[in-house]
Amino acid sequence: MLHILRRYGSDYRNLITLALPIIIGQLGGIITGLADTLMVGWHSTEELAASSFVNNVINAFIITCTGFSFGLTPLIGGELAQRRHWAIGRWLRNSLVANLTTAALTIAILLGLYLNLGRMGQPDELLPLIRPYFAIIIVSVFFLMAANTFRQFVEGIADPKVSMWILIIGNTLNIIGNYILIYGKCGMPEMGLYGAGISTLVSRIIMLLLFVAVFAMKRHYRAYRIGFFASRADKISWRRLNALGWPIGLQQGLEAGTFCLTAIMVGWLGSMSLAAHQIVITISTFSYTTFLGIGAAVAIRTGYFKGANDWMQVRKVTTAGLHIGLATAAVVCIILWGVQGDISRIFTSDTEVTAIVISLFPILILYQFFDSTQIILANALRGLADVKIIMWVSLITNFLIAIPSGYLLGFPCGMGIRGVWMAYPIGFFFSVLLLGRRALRLMKKN
Repeated sequence: MLHILRRYGSDYRNLITLALPIIIGQLGGIITGLADTLMVGWHSTEELAASSFVNNVINAFIITCTGFSFGLTPLIGGELAQRRHWAIGRWLRNSLVANLTTAALTIAILLGLYLNLGRMGQPDELLPLIRPYFAIIIVSVFFLMAANTFRQFVEGIADPKVSMWILIIGNTLNIIGNYILIYGKCGMPEMGLYGAGISTLVSRIIMLLLFVAVFAMKRHYRAYRIGFFASRADKISWRRLNALGWPIGLQQGLEAGTFCLTAIMVGWLGSMSLAAHQIVITISTFSYTTFLGIGAAVAIRTGYFKGANDWMQVRKVTTAGLHIGLATAAVVCIILWGVQGDISRIFTSDTEVTAIVISLFPILILYQFFDSTQIILANALRGLADVKIIMWVSLITNFLIAIPSGYLLGFPCGMGIRGVWMAYPIGFFFSVLLLGRRALRLMKKN
C-alpha cells in the first residue's frame, strides 16, 4: 500500500484537486433540481406533472448538448502542454461557434416538438401549463450552451474553481428566484411553474455573463484573450470540434435514453414501482455526479499528457483515476448500505414504496464499482480524443445488452422491477470490458 501511495501520490493529489470543484459545482445543479421539484410540487400537483414531462423531454437534449461541448477538453489539453495559450483562445472562439450552432439545431428540434405538444398524448388540462414552461426552457438552452463553452475552457486549463463558484452562484439565485416567482414573494406576482421557468432562464443568463466577465477581466487569461480576439472561426476547426463533440454527445444521449426506457418498463409494473424507481434514481444521481467529476479530472490530465507526448504519465493518471473511482465507490456502498432503510422515508411515507426501494439497494450498491470504472475509462479516452469508440460502446452496451437484459429478467423471467434494474450492472459491466480493452490497447501502443 505504501509503495502504491508513493508511486501515485502526486497523481492522486492533482486529480482530487481538479475533481473536487467540478463535483461541488455539479452537485449544486442536482440540489437545485431537487429544490425545483419540491417547490413546484408544493405549489400544485398539476404543475409538478407538467414540469416532469417538460424536463424529461428537454433534459435528454441538454445532456447530449453538454456532451458535445466536452469535445473542447482534449484540444485544450494538447495546446496547454505545449504552452500555446493563444491557440487555446482560438479553440475557445471556434468552440463557442460550434456550440451555438448545435444549440440552434437543438432549439429547432425542440420547437418542432413544441408545435406538436397536443399530439403527444398528454392530459388536456396540463397543456396550458406545459406550453409556456416548455417555451421558456427552450430559450434558456442557447445561454446554457454558451456558458458551457466557457465552463469547459476554465476546467480544461485546470482552473475549475471558477466554474464551481459561478455554478454555485447561479444555482443559488435559481433557488431564490423560484421561491419569489413561484409563490409571489417580495411584491412579485404568483407565477407558479412559469415563474420557475423564468428563474431558470435568468440564472443561466447570469452564469453566462459571469463566465464572460471572468474571461474578460482575469489577468491570468490575457494570453487566451489575445488568441480569442485575434483569431477567426474557421471550417477546419469547426469540423474538428464536431468530430470530437458529436460522439461524446451521442454517447451521453444514449445513456440518458437507457434510463428513460427503463423508466418506461418500470411504469408497466405500476405506480408504486415507478415511485420507488424515481427515488432510487434520485439517490444514485449523487454518486454518478461524483464519478463524473473524477472522470472530468482524468480527461483533463490525460489530454494534457498526450499533448506532451508523455504516455507513461497518461497510464499513471488513468490508473490513479481508477484507484480513486473504486475507493469512492467503496465509500458510497458503505454509506448506502447503512442508510438504505432510513433514506427512502425522506421521500415517502408509503410502506409499500419503501419496501421496493430497499429491495433495489443491493443492485444499486452492486453497480457502483462498474459505473465508476466505466466513467473513468470513458473519460481517459475522451482526454486522448479517442471518442468514436465511446459512442459505439455505449450503443452496444446500453441498447443491445442492457435494455434487452432488463426486459427479459423483469418480465419473461418474472423478476419484476429488480430484473429491470439488473440492466444497469449488466450494461456497466460490459462497458468496463470493452472500454478497458480499448484503453489498454491504445496505451500499449504508445
